[in-house]
Amino acid sequence: MPTEITCPEDLDNNDLARLVLDMFHRIIVHYTLWFREVEHQFGFARALEVMGDAHDRSYSIQMDRLGKTLGFEMQNGIPATLGRMSKEELTNLINSIAVNWLANDGVWFQAVEEKRGIFDAKRCNDSCWTRFSPFEAWSIKRFLDFPEEAGLEGLKKALQFRMYARINVQSIKDEGPQSFVFQMNDCRVQSARKRKGLEDYPCKSVGLVEYGTFAEAIDQRIRTECIGCPPDEHPDEWFCAWRFSLDKRESRRD
Repeated sequence: MPTEITCPEDLDNNDLARLVLDMFHRIIVHYTLWFREVEHQFGFARALEVMGDAHDRSYSIQMDRLGKTLGFEMQNGIPATLGRMSKEELTNLINSIAVNWLANDGVWFQAVEEKRGIFDAKRCNDSCWTRFSPFEAWSIKRFLDFPEEAGLEGLKKALQFRMYARINVQSIKDEGPQSFVFQMNDCRVQSARKRKGLEDYPCKSVGLVEYGTFAEAIDQRIRTECIGCPPDEHPDEWFCAWRFSLDKRESRRD
């Protein structure tokens, strides 16, 4: 940056635009740090509860101010521009966001791997999922207005609203009123490795965390069993498979 630049007003339009994006990034990180500290002080469940209140207040404040500044109107709590998009356009946007999410996950993994090696990258990845998976379940439950104990039918629906559901091909096979099997028939990451002639990525350790915590966050009575997940051998029709069952005798409360 030239030495004559002493404040944002000295920047040209291109650099001012870059600063706008940088400041959005700061908001995202600051928001995350707030959540992390509240979790540290009061626990994960309380942090989600506090974040629910903070999100509702923050969203309204920020969107109203951005609307006035950028000249877009809000309708029914969303930018009117989004509301005027067709279902196909919105679905394509959702799919693009999901792919960006996965790319972001991969970028973080690679960044850690390059600096610390594969072991630390995998360790960080597995630990990250202990937070993201129950958070995503909480977010979906909130979006769909689920009851506290949503049962297996709630879990089936919630699995269709995950980020991964927009990226991979998955299926559900009912086993009766007390259990069902979830299969990941086509995994974007594993299929890419297969095309390159690489072995499956050994994702069982993260899968146990990911699916178990997601299911329990939907309903604490749900138990998760891994039928198979790399490095396990698996048939061609799926990369991983999980059995979810409901224990009606147990309802755990904090």
